[in-house]
Amino acid sequence: MNQLGSETSPYLLQHADNPVDWHPWNAATLDLARRENRPILLSIGYSACHWCHVMAHESFEDPATAAVMNRLFVNIKVDREERPDLDRIYQTAHHLITQRAGGWPLTMFLTPDRQLPFFAGTYFPGSARHGLPAFSTVLERVAAYFHANTDATRDHGEQIRAALAQLEPAQAVAADSLDAAPLADFRKLIARQFDRECGGFGGAPKFPHPATIQRLLQHWRSTAHADKPDTEALFMAALTLNRMAEGGIYDHLGGGFCRYSVDRHWAIPHFEKMLYDNGPLLALYAQMFQVSGDETYRTVARDTAEWVLRDMRTAEGAFCSSLDADSEGQEGKFYVWTPAEIRALVDADEYAVLEARFGLDQPANFQEPAHDISAWHLCGHQSMEQVAAATDQPVSAVRRLLLTGRAKLHRARSRRVAPGRDDKILTSWNALMIRGLAITARVLNSSAMADAATGSLDFIRTQLTVNGRLLATSRNGQSRLNAYLDDHAYLLDAVLELLQTRFSTAHLDYAIWLADCLLAHFEDRDNGGFWFTSHDHEPLLHRPKPMADDAMPSGNGIAAFALARLGWLLGELRYLDAAERALRAGWQGMQEFPHGHCSLLEALDEYLQPPELIIIRGADEEATQWAGTVAAAYNPHRMIFTIPNDAAGLPEALSAKAGNGRTTAYVCRGMSCGPMITDLKALLG
Repeated sequence: MNQLGSETSPYLLQHADNPVDWHPWNAATLDLARRENRPILLSIGYSACHWCHVMAHESFEDPATAAVMNRLFVNIKVDREERPDLDRIYQTAHHLITQRAGGWPLTMFLTPDRQLPFFAGTYFPGSARHGLPAFSTVLERVAAYFHANTDATRDHGEQIRAALAQLEPAQAVAADSLDAAPLADFRKLIARQFDRECGGFGGAPKFPHPATIQRLLQHWRSTAHADKPDTEALFMAALTLNRMAEGGIYDHLGGGFCRYSVDRHWAIPHFEKMLYDNGPLLALYAQMFQVSGDETYRTVARDTAEWVLRDMRTAEGAFCSSLDADSEGQEGKFYVWTPAEIRALVDADEYAVLEARFGLDQPANFQEPAHDISAWHLCGHQSMEQVAAATDQPVSAVRRLLLTGRAKLHRARSRRVAPGRDDKILTSWNALMIRGLAITARVLNSSAMADAATGSLDFIRTQLTVNGRLLATSRNGQSRLNAYLDDHAYLLDAVLELLQTRFSTAHLDYAIWLADCLLAHFEDRDNGGFWFTSHDHEPLLHRPKPMADDAMPSGNGIAAFALARLGWLLGELRYLDAAERALRAGWQGMQEFPHGHCSLLEALDEYLQPPELIIIRGADEEATQWAGTVAAAYNPHRMIFTIPNDAAGLPEALSAKAGNGRTTAYVCRGMSCGPMITDLKALLG
C-alpha cells in the first residue's frame, strides 16, 4: 500500500496498491517535495474515466515504470471530482503550456517549492506508439531537464502564474452598461453552430450542453407572445433533445444519458454516466414535455429519474457520482448486444419490433478491436410509425411489444458484470440532481421524485454541513473538504426549486444560510463576482473566478441567478446587489462569448426583467390545486410557492402575505406586489 489507503475517493483507492508511491495532495506531501527537491508529478483523473484506467494498467501498475516515478518524482494522485479547484487550475495551465485542450488523465509536472507547472500532457502510453513517447521516457527527460534548468523552469512557471491571473475578468462595468445585447448575440451565434440534421452544436465528439438547450427554451418562451415567436429556437432545443433520446447516448433499457457521443449522430457514446449530466437533462425533458405534450419526453424524463433512484441512490438517500465506462476491462461491454443474444431472450413478435427499431438487421455499429468485439449498441434506427408499417401492426401494439421486450433485455443485462460505481457523494452534483428531480416532480406530479430530492437535500443538511460550513464530499460516513462556489450556488438554486415543489420553512432557512455563505466567504466585494474557493481555502497557484460554463454551469452564473431569485422572494437587497455585481464582473465575457456564458445570460435575463412571483397561502388541497393549475404551462420566469397558512418562522416578506384562513394568492414582479387574490379565475386572468 502507498499513501492513498486512508483516502475516501474510490478513484484514489483504485491506486492504493499500485507500485507507485502515490501521495494525496496535502501539506505533508508538498513539504516532502520541497525538502527533497524532487519535482512533483501530479496525475489528475476520476473513477469513470476510461483512459485513466488505460494509463493505470499500462504505467502505474507496471513495476518498472513505477520505479522510475518513485526515483525521480514525488507522485501525487488527485480525484478531479473531489478537488475541482486543483483540476481547474492545472487544466488551464495545460492549455497555456501546450496550446491544446486538456482532459483526463491530466499529467502535470510541477516545481517542488511553489507547485509551478513547467511541463504538461494528458495520456502517455506505456510504450511508444501513435506518435507519443513511452511514459518512462517522458519521465526521464522531464526530470533531467528540471535539474539542469531549475531557474528556467521556475521562471516559466511564474509566467504561467501571471497568465492565469490575466485570464480573470476585467474590472466590473457600471450597472447602466447591462443590456440585452448578449441575449440577442447568443441567439445569432448558436444558430451558426447548430447541426440541423442531428441536433446539438458542433461536430464530433458531441456533448449535450444542457445550459445551451435551456437558454434556447427560455428564449423561445420570452418571445411566445410576440408578433413573431422565435419558433426556430424551440426547434433547435426540441430537435437536439429528440435526437439524443433516439441515439445511443441515451440508455434505451435502463434510462439515463452517457457523457457524450463520439459521433455527430449521437449513436455511440463514451459509456460513462455522470450524475451532473443527468440532473439538468432530466429537468429539460420534463420541461419539453410541459411545452409540447409529447409522450416521448415524459418517458425519457420518467425513465431517467427511475435510473437515478434505482441505481444511483445511496442507503442514506443521497446520490452517487458516476458509473464507469468499462466493465470487465472493456469499454461498453455491459451495454452492447448481438442479435442472437436478443433473439434468445424475447418472443418472436417482440424481436420483430426490436430488430426494426434498433437496426439489428443492419451491420454492427460497435467495434472494439482490442478485444475483437463486434456488436450492436441500441439506438433508434426507425421511428415507431416506421416500425408499425414494417411489422404491419398499430403503433400502440409496437409500443407495447417494445416495452415488454426492453424489460426482458434490461433484466438480462442486470445479471451481467456491471460497470463500477463511484459511490462518493458530491454536494454540487447532488444539487444538480435535486433541482432536476424537483422540477420533474412538479411536471409529472411525482411524490417519489419529490421525496428523493428532499432526502438528498436533508443528507447534505445533516451530514455535509458541519460546524457552520458546507463540505464538498462524503463517503462511508466521512465528510470532508471545504465546499466550493459550485456547491453553494447549485445548492441554493436547487433549494429554491424544491421549495416550489414542497415548501419547508427549514429548507428556506437553509437557502438563506447558503446565500449568506456565498456573500461572506466567496464574493469579491471589490470587483464583483465570486471566487471558486472560499476566503479561508488553502492557498494555491491561482484563485480563479470562473464566469464561463464548461461541462457544468458557471458557479458565478448560478449564484447570480439564485441570489437574485431569493432576493426577490424575500425583498432582500443584499442578495440583489451581489447578483448585480456578479453580472457587472462577467459582462466582458458575456459580450465576447455569449454562447459560452449561458448561465450568466439566464441571470442577466431576469435582471433585465424580474421574474413573476406567485405566493399561494392555504392549508388544504385547494391551495395545491391552484398551484398545479398555474404551473401547468411552461413559464421559466415564474416562481410559485405554496405556503401553508400555519407555517411558522417565516421571514417578514412572506409572513406579511397572510392567508387569513382561506386559499389566497399574491402576485409580485420585482418590488411591486398586487392585492390579495381569493379566486382562482382572477389569479389565472
